[in-house]
Amino acid sequence: MAGKKTIIFDLDGTLIDSLEDIAVCMNKVLEELNLPIHKIDDYKYFVGSGVNVLVNNALKDSSQEIKNEVLKRFKKEYDQQLHAKTKPYEGIYELLDELKKLDYNLAVLSNKPHDFTIAYVDYLFKDYNFKEVHGQKQEVPRKPDPIGAINIAKALNIPCSEIFFVGDTMVDMQTAKSANMKAIGVLWGFRDEEELLTNGADFIVKHPLDILEIVNR
Repeated sequence: MAGKKTIIFDLDGTLIDSLEDIAVCMNKVLEELNLPIHKIDDYKYFVGSGVNVLVNNALKDSSQEIKNEVLKRFKKEYDQQLHAKTKPYEGIYELLDELKKLDYNLAVLSNKPHDFTIAYVDYLFKDYNFKEVHGQKQEVPRKPDPIGAINIAKALNIPCSEIFFVGDTMVDMQTAKSANMKAIGVLWGFRDEEELLTNGADFIVKHPLDILEIVNR
C-alpha cells in the first residue's frame, strides 16, 4: 500500500446524511422525559464531536443526572438498528466508483461509536474496499485529536503529508491540520464554508466528484 494515493473520510455529514435519524431519535428521548425538543437543522451544530457532546449540546442547561439518563436512552434508541433514512449523499457512490478504479487507499475516521461506524460502512459501502474504518473508541481520543488519523497513516504505511482528509466540520479540518494532512472541506454536510476555511481547509468542494480534481493533480 505504500506510495498509493490515500483518502480518509469522515462519515456523518461527509459520506452519509444521518442528521434526520439522529434528530428524530434524540427528540423522541427528550419528549419521553418532558424536555424541550429541537429542530432538525439545530442538530447540524450539535453533532460532529461524539455522542457525549451531542447530549451536552441538546441539554445545555440540564443537570448531569438528566444528561446521563438522556445519553443512556439515546444510545438504546439509536443503536438498536441501522436507520432507513440514513443514506449516502448524492454523488458519493459515483466518487467511490472512480476512486475504486484508481485503486486508492480508502479509510474512514468518525466520532460515531466504533461498532456503528463499522456497521454503516459494511452496510452502505460493502462494494468498496475501505482498508481502515475507525469510530470512537474508549482508548483513542476522538477527533480533533489527530492520533486516530495518524494511526491510519501508520497502518497504511503512508506519510501523513501525502494523505487527503475529507470532512464537513471544523473538527475534521482541525484533525487534518494537526495530523499534517491535506484538508478537504465539503459543503453538502453540516457546516458552512466560513467554518471550514477558518479551521484550515486547504480545499473546498461543492460536489463529491469535485474531490477527484483535487486528488488527481
